[in-house]
Formats: sequence, structure tokens, C-alpha cells
Amino acid sequence: MKIAILGSGLMGAKLGTIWARVGHEVSFSYSRRPDRLERLARDAGARAGTPAEAVAGADAVLLAVHWSRVEDVLALAGDLADQVVVNCCVPLDEHDRDLVMGTTTSGAEWLAERLPRARLVSAFNTSPSEALFGVFENREDAAPHPQLLYYGDDAGAKALARRLIEDVGYEPLDAGALRTARFVEPFAMVTAELAYGQPGGPGLVYRFDRLGR
Repeated sequence: MKIAILGSGLMGAKLGTIWARVGHEVSFSYSRRPDRLERLARDAGARAGTPAEAVAGADAVLLAVHWSRVEDVLALAGDLADQVVVNCCVPLDEHDRDLVMGTTTSGAEWLAERLPRARLVSAFNTSPSEALFGVFENREDAAPHPQLLYYGDDAGAKALARRLIEDVGYEPLDAGALRTARFVEPFAMVTAELAYGQPGGPGLVYRFDRLGR
């Protein structure tokens, strides 16, 4: 699978590296430091380029930038028509402290309006980046694996996201339609508080179980 990474921060860098390790063709893009982007791509066995170059012909596009940079990176990437866009952004303010929208709408729904021709699905925004490599390293362990929420309105995009989630080592947990983002994005703030504000370290994972099963 050809995967474009829009964003070279912790989440984009780690997910792109993992997907390159399992054999996907990964292209990193969008960094204030081109040398850092080139080094990241070289270390991961991937490519580096502009957002437009990265998304050209991509089977999946990971949107992994700070919310304040979304408009900028999308302007460089184009309308992403008919492409699967996996959104892991949470609509946070400049201080990463508060959501700038929620309960009656969401960042994911705003993106769907901003990218009407893209096939949008959200995933990975409820996992601290610090957990990703550990989950990947333990992916061959016997189940149960930690779960990861994903949600969207396009069945094909969700199926592709499910595969990418499994490649990392999580058990995908379908949380329904894209409007679920109204509640998942605040839940992402809970996982961030548990990971970074409470004792135990940031390598946080979660799992939901049903009684009686």
C-alpha cells in the first residue's frame, strides 16, 4: 500500500516508520526542517517530499498535524478527491489545552466539509504516540491486544483504516459514524490526561470488554 504522511511530528513519524517496517511504501511530508524530514525518511526506509508529491497516487493519506496547521497542509496537498484520508488530529487550541469545537460538531466533521471529495475516516487520535512502538513490538503476542477506536461514514475507508490499525498491533474497535467524533475527540483528552497528567508514564493503552462474554 502506498501511504502519504502529512506531518512529521511524533504521531506521523512513528506511524509512518511502523508502516514502512511492515512493507508499505511510505512518503513523509510537511516539516519546517527539510533536513529532519530527509533524515526521518532515510531512517525509516521511506521517501520524503512535498505534500502534493506524497499524496499523488497514495492509497491512504494520514493527516497528522497540529490543528492550527491543518488548513496550511491541506492547501499544499490539494482536495484529496477519492482518496482515503485517515485523520488523527484533535481540534486543540494553540496551547494543547482545550478543544476548539465539540458536542454539537467536531474536528472530523469540519474536515469532511473541508474535503467533500475525500473518503474520510478518523483513527489513532486516542493513542499517545509513546505507546505506538511498544504496541507494534508486542503485536505477535497472544490476544487480547489493546484496542483502538476508529469511525467514519465510508465503509471502504474504514476497512482500509482497520488494516492499518492491525498493522500497528491494535485490535480495531469500530465506533460508528463520523459524528461519533463529537464524543471521541473529548475522550482523546481523557486519554491525554491519563497519559501525561497522571502517574505511570505516557505509554497508555486501553481496552473495552463486555460483561458476560
